[in-house]
Amino acid sequence: MSKSNDSSRPAGAATTLDGFEVLDACHRQTLVTLDLLAALVTRLATGGPDAQARAMATEIVRFFSTTARAHHEDEERHVFPKLATSDDPEIVQAVLRLQQDHDWLEEDWMELSPHVDAVACGQSWYDLDVLREGVEIFTALSHDHMALEESCIYPQARERLRAGERLEMGREMAARRRTARKAKAQPAAPDQRV
Repeated sequence: MSKSNDSSRPAGAATTLDGFEVLDACHRQTLVTLDLLAALVTRLATGGPDAQARAMATEIVRFFSTTARAHHEDEERHVFPKLATSDDPEIVQAVLRLQQDHDWLEEDWMELSPHVDAVACGQSWYDLDVLREGVEIFTALSHDHMALEESCIYPQARERLRAGERLEMGREMAARRRTARKAKAQPAAPDQRV
């Protein structure tokens, strides 16, 4: 049986997703990109920054510098606040840990990103040892972080948010991403020096 189109929705209109569907999809994309990051280190160890390594690095930089940051902002805005005031001290402690993880992940990425960006630009000054060690730490923390969210925090937040709130969460997240894409696509204003 084929799906019929919803005639109440204009042609080409995007479907609003439950915010947790978006968060879960980003976790899946994070795992793929972490694997790509490990593959990049392996490729650099055997062949240097060739065209494929540059393409891989470009994709990695784009994801962790934009999508992953937006994902963390989504969690800080929509998931953590309701749980940070929980009567359950274990939930509160988990939220505090995840918020600290966001800071550590950002710090780890800030150390890795110049090296990955150098590869993306075809430059050879990156430090493979820094990349190798940094990727190992970044990947381990990312896996631990997502496991705690998926096993504890997301289920708790889903229970506390009604379906309408989860859809509104998805709409807000989509609107913020559209605004960011539009701002990025806008040409910079001319220099107004006198």
